[in-house]
Amino acid sequence: MLLPDTMNDESAATETPIPAGVYADIVFDRPLDHPYSYSVPEELQSEIAVGKRVEVPFGRGDTGTTGYCVRVHEIPPLRAVKAIRKILDEQSLLTDSLLRLTRWMADYYLCGWGQVLQAVLPAGVRDQSGTREAAFIQAVPEADLPAPLQVLTPKQSQTLEHLRNADGPMEQRHLARLAKVGAGVVKSLVEKGYARKFTERVEKTTLEADLETVDHRALTLNAEQQAVWETIEAAVNTGGYHSFLLHGVTGSGKTEVYLRAIEQVVAQGKEALVLVPEISLTPQTISRFRGRCGNVAVMHSHLTDSERGAYWRGIASGHVQVVVGARSAVFAPTRKLGIIIIDEEHENSFKQESTPRYHARDVAVMRAKLENIPIVLGSATPSLESWANAERGQYSRLDLPNRVEARPMPPVKLIDMRHEPRSSGTFSAISPTLERAMRDALGKGGQVILLLNRRGFSTHVHCPTCGFVANCQNCDLALTFHRQRSSLVCHYCGHEQTPFRKCPTCQTPSILYQGMGTEKLQAEIEQKFPDRVTQRMDSDTMSRPGSHQRVLDAFRGGLVHILMGTQMIAKGLDFPNVTLVGVINADAGLHMPDFRAGERTFQLLAQVSGRAGRGDLEGQVMIQTYTPDHPSITLAAKHDYLKFAELELAQRKEHQYPPYQRLVRLIVRSENEEAARNFADLLAGAFREALHRADRQPPQSPGVRLLGPAEAPVYRLNGYFRHHFQLQSSSPGLLHQVLREVLAVARQPSNVEYQVDVDPFNMM
Repeated sequence: MLLPDTMNDESAATETPIPAGVYADIVFDRPLDHPYSYSVPEELQSEIAVGKRVEVPFGRGDTGTTGYCVRVHEIPPLRAVKAIRKILDEQSLLTDSLLRLTRWMADYYLCGWGQVLQAVLPAGVRDQSGTREAAFIQAVPEADLPAPLQVLTPKQSQTLEHLRNADGPMEQRHLARLAKVGAGVVKSLVEKGYARKFTERVEKTTLEADLETVDHRALTLNAEQQAVWETIEAAVNTGGYHSFLLHGVTGSGKTEVYLRAIEQVVAQGKEALVLVPEISLTPQTISRFRGRCGNVAVMHSHLTDSERGAYWRGIASGHVQVVVGARSAVFAPTRKLGIIIIDEEHENSFKQESTPRYHARDVAVMRAKLENIPIVLGSATPSLESWANAERGQYSRLDLPNRVEARPMPPVKLIDMRHEPRSSGTFSAISPTLERAMRDALGKGGQVILLLNRRGFSTHVHCPTCGFVANCQNCDLALTFHRQRSSLVCHYCGHEQTPFRKCPTCQTPSILYQGMGTEKLQAEIEQKFPDRVTQRMDSDTMSRPGSHQRVLDAFRGGLVHILMGTQMIAKGLDFPNVTLVGVINADAGLHMPDFRAGERTFQLLAQVSGRAGRGDLEGQVMIQTYTPDHPSITLAAKHDYLKFAELELAQRKEHQYPPYQRLVRLIVRSENEEAARNFADLLAGAFREALHRADRQPPQSPGVRLLGPAEAPVYRLNGYFRHHFQLQSSSPGLLHQVLREVLAVARQPSNVEYQVDVDPFNMM
């Protein structure tokens, strides 16, 4: 948050009177808290507009720098300013509503407005990827033809006839192809005054639906769905800001309610925005949108820059009625937005872990407020922040407590791994109880889903002789052995190295590869069920575009009997033939040093359990655990979200954690261990001084609590030593006031960086 030597050097300006003229306020992709004024040369005044990028001289060296125009005015600045050099965009890239939204984000998430704008605009939009300059020919109206008219050759007359019969301007090469003439004939029409030529940027990327459309007809709503829909319908028809938390168990028909709302909005000539945790995992949902809701733009992580740019421009031009996408789709440049829907609103993937560190759910709520439209947040396991907002009356809660067609929730059996018989020989991830259930389900024609939220083959490599553990050379994290790649891999920084044949410390050959990842689980399943087709879904196997859909289509078609994978198989999948869901290790994320660990475990177990019994066949769930008495596990087995929320919120309130207090985490990092520690102590000291000033905290006002600094749970990450501390307060305004006061004067050494994370989700 420094102001380095790249400032607009106003101190060097002369004291001559400032002439009247046009000025523009520019922000940059830097952690700066205010815009800089530039004069607009007369030849650029007709082109300058809010939302366009410009090139300006910046800093003492007048380096050519790209910035965003956020205001155009005629108010002379107090001192002479530099002039804009170039305007980079023909059209404004940002709507007024997006400018208001990004301004709020910069204030709330304590970063530069230009940093937010840089993150909001896809690279394919900034670089105009997927477009090309094209020459167009337009016929001159007969009333405007020059006199005297020049004689045309037969080919020129023929070409002119094609041009006049067209609905409008034609691209030059298309006109020549249609008239079967060369470029010289078209050129002569322009030279003789019968036509005009101009250039325009056009799309060269053709976007086609990557999914088939299904379920064209609306489903009949049950009584519970009808009651929910009538409430949302009234808000859609009335207009104005309304926020709804739709709490519906898995299989309760939330998607059909979403579709009704979208259809209603589209019928009003408006657009709908739908956010989902990961677009590539919900092909069924997207197919239904396309079948029911008009022109749908799907924004996902596998799009190229050209495709992303083409979708953005299509949305901005009003050619798209529904935008479906993951986190960044919240910034879609819709022109007449009518509703926002967030499916699985509890998902951690809605939180951005790099600057600006926004949460798409919270940004979406603010966008709905700014655009004065309704928003629906849906989940079977709502985040406790949203649940608390509903209890406070900030959201209107809507409930779908039962599955459609009166289907029962699947029974859940907890398998206590402490008492399961152990097989002789090699370790087995599948307990005898789960193995018997799998054979029974498969024998009856059902399908099986297995969840293990760990990638790789062996998750722990160590030497039993001397105690050596294979850790990443850049991070305080264990390396994971991937047998298919024959490599030890760090899942954070990507470091890879050759597996050990003997211990590098004591040179004994007894090094052990232990722990269970999805790769080893697949090998075990294939060995135990050789006559069944198995498929694995994790980030190792699903890296190619379309890979998710191919696997899920094969599973839906019955070509795959056992589907195993990480948490990506727990979300949004609807397969009627799944009669057994097995969780291999329910305790994997339960004992992390993070106050949300219990909530995440409950959500994951409840979500994956919901994949069973969604069709005519009854389903069951089996959860393997070493802590069967933990509330997150026992209540997930009972499908009892209400009791879980009650217990967890009581703990949060006791320890003053969100949603009862607002939380900001600061991380200080450096490749120099001592430098990181010293600056963390210095920065924390500055906050203590600010908090203890008499005028900051009168006895009757809420205060700010400082915890730390301390070493981060993962102390060394990607080569950086990290210290962190956190600030908590029940008053967001006071918390931000203290942060701005201290960070405005913070000056870290050149070898130290720090990050500010408002409402953090990752405490590691």
